[in-house]
Amino acid sequence: MSLTRRQTATALLTLPLGPGLALAATPALAHGGGREGGRPRPRTIHIAGDSTAAVKHADAAPETGWGMALPFFLAGRLRVANHAVNGRSSKSFLDEGRLTALLAGVRPGDLVLVQFGHNDQKTEDPARGTDPYTTYQEYLRQYVKGARARRAWPVLVTSVERRRFTADGTARPSLGEYPAAMRALAAEERVPLVDVQALSLARWQELGPDGTEACFLWLDPGDSPNHPDGARDNTHFRPAGAIEVARLTARALLGEDVLATRDVRRLDDPVPAEWITWSGQV
Repeated sequence: MSLTRRQTATALLTLPLGPGLALAATPALAHGGGREGGRPRPRTIHIAGDSTAAVKHADAAPETGWGMALPFFLAGRLRVANHAVNGRSSKSFLDEGRLTALLAGVRPGDLVLVQFGHNDQKTEDPARGTDPYTTYQEYLRQYVKGARARRAWPVLVTSVERRRFTADGTARPSLGEYPAAMRALAAEERVPLVDVQALSLARWQELGPDGTEACFLWLDPGDSPNHPDGARDNTHFRPAGAIEVARLTARALLGEDVLATRDVRRLDDPVPAEWITWSGQV
């Protein structure tokens, strides 16, 4: 379960405030810290995550991270700093110094979205694997503490589901105990939770086995010069899938009062796949 709006507001009121800094009771009502050119500084949404969210280079197209599509659903007053990196877990992202680099750019009133789980499952890899209710939660706490220390708003985001179906066409979960462990930590730490795992599982069920092929990196030979032999990837997205997940995320951020109505746009409008561009694309 996610936190109720009252719980979220209460939690945010407990954040330590420095002299001269007054934050509103919920992130949706908070403004960015400081001013630029006489105007309030735009707030930034920082993303810590793995390949499902990361910015992709042109040589990987049409593979698309959902973080690449998130700006389409945000008002212009919000910026996105996407620090997600392929193959990282809550542990390896932190151990490599990436959390430190992310936090260096965080300002009061910003949001820090934290979504890990896919690579935490790789327990055979000591550099990435974590245990759901011990080390996974311990690492996630460091993201929460780091954001709060900078008067920013941490938001825990359960991992997006893979494309997995039973023989009768039922979408099935694939992330083990990690989503439940994150939900428990969010309640314990009184942090807003965006339950993308549950939302995406329900969306994949709506689309079904055939309909989800267009969302994931399913390609026939010759469809893309970057994937000459085709692909059958049930974890990573094409533009349509990244847009679906970004829309779910933005809608949930609004529903949890992390963002306000004025912060979002196009939640019910079509977003063409052609709007996606890849890093290094000419």
